[in-house]
Amino acid sequence: MKESKIITRRSFIKSTFAAAGAFTIVPRCVLGGNGYIAPSDKINHAVIGVGGMGRGHVGYVLNDNQGELLAVCDVDSNHLKIALEKAGGNCKGYRDFREVIARDDIDVVHVPTPPHWHGLISVAAAQAGKDIWCEKPMTRTIGEGKKVIEAVQKNGRMFRVNTWFRLKNNLYGFGTPSKLIKKLVDNGMLGWPLKLTINAATGFDWKFYWSGKRNLVPQQIPANLDYDFWLGPAPYKPYHEHRTHATFRGYWDYDGGGLGDMGQHYLDPAQYILGKDNESPVEIEADTPQQHPDAVCGWRRIEMKYADGCKIILDGENKDKNAAYIEGPGGKLYPGFKSDIKNLKEKLAAFPDPEPMITDFNESIRTRRKFGLNEENAHRSCNLINLGKIALQLGRKLKFDSDKQLFVDDPQANKLIDPPMRGHWQM
Repeated sequence: MKESKIITRRSFIKSTFAAAGAFTIVPRCVLGGNGYIAPSDKINHAVIGVGGMGRGHVGYVLNDNQGELLAVCDVDSNHLKIALEKAGGNCKGYRDFREVIARDDIDVVHVPTPPHWHGLISVAAAQAGKDIWCEKPMTRTIGEGKKVIEAVQKNGRMFRVNTWFRLKNNLYGFGTPSKLIKKLVDNGMLGWPLKLTINAATGFDWKFYWSGKRNLVPQQIPANLDYDFWLGPAPYKPYHEHRTHATFRGYWDYDGGGLGDMGQHYLDPAQYILGKDNESPVEIEADTPQQHPDAVCGWRRIEMKYADGCKIILDGENKDKNAAYIEGPGGKLYPGFKSDIKNLKEKLAAFPDPEPMITDFNESIRTRRKFGLNEENAHRSCNLINLGKIALQLGRKLKFDSDKQLFVDDPQANKLIDPPMRGHWQM
């Protein structure tokens, strides 16, 4: 990319905020007061990253009668061409996401990029006055998640992560939404503390085919891909096609294998059911082969324990095939909503439902009320992924301070909470 085309952090901020404190770019949603958008107005969207998941986001906006897609962005010209052909209309294509978020007519920025970009783009979008629809996992590191919370709340933005299973869809393996299971837990029918096991019996085998390759031989960078920009804040590694696009999840620099890919789908409902939206486990232990410093490989088991004794078990080898999904001193609940509690559904009908939440992001955007899965609770469920990843990488038991969100007396582990970004990239 030529120097004249680059919008640096300094020039971006300067173009967004005038020195005297007046806005030179005023997002149209701000003009209505506190981000309000009139019901008669279309909500204008931009999608940054239009590979596999990004095309799904493009399709969502095109099928939303309240939304209009004005911009798509990708560092791969082939991806960009496909997205523009699909979008049609007034949609414009970009290679640099900073040019997208500098537009004053964009209300919502979608971030279905690889995870090593999620935090950086989300923070930049929040600072530019945009609401954010981010793919899972929310961020690649714990430190990035904390910075996203700060930016979103400081700038009064709405934020959501793209997993539905706390919200309204049936939970994997159960044929019922997670709120019914939460109702069971909230009313003490299983007792306390609880152990929750996630394995292939509950529909998840952790996708160990998302494993990286070792000793990659450098390849020529294809003409359609700006590989340096694709790497962005990640450490420089010579190009190999297996690092990018459909297989990037197999490398620690960009994701965390199947745990990173699908973990938030399974762990966010677990956190919601257990009532852990404001805390994290205090002990994390991984049973794993020695992990490669670059390439993710499979693992056997991860155990996470909260301060009150509740546990989440990630059964990677599906050893506990007959384990209950949740068990406590008062009973057990199995996939298919089978339980050792007699007349379970009849008993549940007598109890109040969990508190309702906003499950339509358009409603959050228009009313400025938090989405059901927002920057705060999504960060805590993403912490489960990132804590598990760090335990795998270090191969030993870890102790974590849930309030400070730091490992206890463990400088090696704390370095992985907020590793430095490459070059000029920073949050």
